[in-house]
Amino acid sequence: MFISLVELKTYPDTTLLIYAEELYPRLVYITDTIFPFPAAVTDSWEAFLAHNGPRINYAEKPCSELIPQVVPHGLLAEDDIRVQQIDSFEWEGLKAFFPTAGTIPFDFFAASFYLISRYEEYLPHRQDQYGRYMHENSLAYREGFLHLPLIQLWVKKITEHCSDKDFNKQLPAFRLSFHFIPTYDIDIAYSYLHHSLYRNSMGYFRDLIQGKMQLTTERLQVLSGVQKDPYDVYEWLDLLHSSLQLKPLYFFLLAKHRKGRDKNLPPHLDAMKSLIRHHAARYTTGIHPSIQSNADEQLLKQETDTLRFITGNTITVSRQHYIQLIFPETYQQLLEAGIQEDYSMGYPGTNGFRASYAAPFFWFDLSANAITALRVHPFCFMDATAIFNQRTDVMEAAQDLQYYFDTVKATGGECITVFHNNFLTKQPEFESWRNMYADFLLRNLTR
Repeated sequence: MFISLVELKTYPDTTLLIYAEELYPRLVYITDTIFPFPAAVTDSWEAFLAHNGPRINYAEKPCSELIPQVVPHGLLAEDDIRVQQIDSFEWEGLKAFFPTAGTIPFDFFAASFYLISRYEEYLPHRQDQYGRYMHENSLAYREGFLHLPLIQLWVKKITEHCSDKDFNKQLPAFRLSFHFIPTYDIDIAYSYLHHSLYRNSMGYFRDLIQGKMQLTTERLQVLSGVQKDPYDVYEWLDLLHSSLQLKPLYFFLLAKHRKGRDKNLPPHLDAMKSLIRHHAARYTTGIHPSIQSNADEQLLKQETDTLRFITGNTITVSRQHYIQLIFPETYQQLLEAGIQEDYSMGYPGTNGFRASYAAPFFWFDLSANAITALRVHPFCFMDATAIFNQRTDVMEAAQDLQYYFDTVKATGGECITVFHNNFLTKQPEFESWRNMYADFLLRNLTR
């Protein structure tokens, strides 16, 4: 937590005090973000020397050898965006970069800022077919730490250095706050029900021509009321959530016009309104901005207003459809639309930690060199990513999901998963995924 010198000249003994010659916005931001205990930065050498708690000297001039020193790399003093030289190396079993000459041999403040701000995504880079940043571009992928919340692991190591060296001045116990948050993207609410006669007719004859007799039978049985729509898994999820006392989030795709990857049912349908109201009465519901809205700010506002009108609630949470996240434009548009919390921080191409961090943080807009009011919640596992991009089988996906749960539980933060109703069905190709997810929840969250 940043504390201004104007307000306070002394600090509690349990506060980690950091000395810097200047209080740059980037330094203040990263100090305020990454520590799970009180931390402050000061430009008063006298206050720093007099402090009775743990300290870090973030300056080139030396101090007592018992006080850990981090020599600044220079990134945090800048106010623009430029290509940075990245020299990676191993430090205490972890990857590190921005090496400097301090007793801690790299500027972990600058390195943490580089990762959490998504600095590299502002630089020129390759895009995939949907115009998205590719995980293969990232430092985390190239250096093999995309599967780690590296910043939190660094902080734990730094904490140990501060407690051990500075006259045995101990920080409070490293408090690990852990939350599991299941989230769902409702891209296509129903497979057959409530679709137009034209679409169902075309789908029926397509499946018939392709010899998909099981699907033709399924469609007829659903439309005749003999069986439930396969994508209607909502009661099953309600039962899981209530039995395990979970508080999920649901994101609804509400594009006005069906186009390309925006394949949702029209939001004006009574069935869609009823489904949304059912969930809004029980859970947090957010907007799933369509791909079309990325190029049209008015569409984003229309979709958000539609969800607000249906639920009667102010809409403040979102996740981008197809993880269509482009810096800084996407987050700037969300702020303009009144969004306060976003859950898009993850890669569509692979599971892991896009920001190398597993806890919520406020977005720092590098284009303005300023912190914003948008709170970012990183996710680490998405079913569609495992199925279609990583192409893992269900057993391997189960192991990956368990790994991310255990990792975040050990480091602290939010373990956020993303599942889709249309991949949790009883249809043959997805029933094993449905069972895997239920087993995971029951194994880890039964009280």
